Amino acid sequence: MEKFPGDTNVTGGNGTVSVNNIVKQYGKKKEIIKALQGISFEVSKGELFGIIGPDGAGKTSLFRILATLLLADGGNATVDGLDVVKNYKQIRNRVGYMPGRFSLYQDLTVEENLNFFATIFNTTIEKNYDLVKEIYSQIEPFKNRRAGKLSGGMKQKLALSCALIHRPAVLFLDEPTTGVDAVSRKEFWEMLKRLKQQGITILVSTAYMDEASLCDRVALMQLGKILSVNTPQGIINEFQKTLVAVKANNMISLLSDLKKFDGQVDSYPFGEYHHVVMKDGNTETDLRNYLQHLSYKDFEVKTITPDIEDCFMSLMKN
Repeated sequence: MEKFPGDTNVTGGNGTVSVNNIVKQYGKKKEIIKALQGISFEVSKGELFGIIGPDGAGKTSLFRILATLLLADGGNATVDGLDVVKNYKQIRNRVGYMPGRFSLYQDLTVEENLNFFATIFNTTIEKNYDLVKEIYSQIEPFKNRRAGKLSGGMKQKLALSCALIHRPAVLFLDEPTTGVDAVSRKEFWEMLKRLKQQGITILVSTAYMDEASLCDRVALMQLGKILSVNTPQGIINEFQKTLVAVKANNMISLLSDLKKFDGQVDSYPFGEYHHVVMKDGNTETDLRNYLQHLSYKDFEVKTITPDIEDCFMSLMKN
């Protein structure tokens, strides 16, 4: 958790986030890493906006720039109507930031951590307890336990409580569910939906493609570039090709044979199945005939609706 003491005379306050052609690179000369390559998008007040992409996509660099912890090499951005460079002190009082790595004070208790963050923002737990009550009440029975001794899910709830205790207008959550069990992940997203209902603008990054469907809109990101910005359903609607799921006894040999099929654009493993993106004009029947010609007997072929991960794979190929 980053510590943001600062100016209390805050102006702005429209709850939006605007990113315009942000560029960030690391290293020098031949070892330059282009972390962000002209990133642009807009987030409305009260929106739950997801930045979806694998490790190395540039999500953390982007969040650190928006939270005023890192300077961009090009472009500009505003948070809550304030410029991230010119108005960084004001922004630090208007945002909550939960980094991917748990960074609260491990030797302080749960209650001491929350009190500390309330104090540096010139507020108290009592003043904003209604905002964090639903979250904090789940770990309050352990308020005297040191933060370093908490489970992953409990650490997550404490970090979120500390990020909210000053009632921010915009909340940045950098891969908050990484390494957390499935039940805690589900609970966390339910909490985000309820926070959204209180008018807080939430930007959350994740490498879990299934979490994209839980956002109002998402930006699919890869290698420092935005591939698409849309609603989850809008991104799925952009997938125009036929998608077929295939399963057989020998999945390794099957994948090799699928890649040799002239009627496919792409084939890749996907859970218990292989997914095959068909060329225009080709259907599941063509693929079935191809497999029968190769003497496959016990196999399953079915046309399916793509999900976000299929769309992401397709956008990466393009």
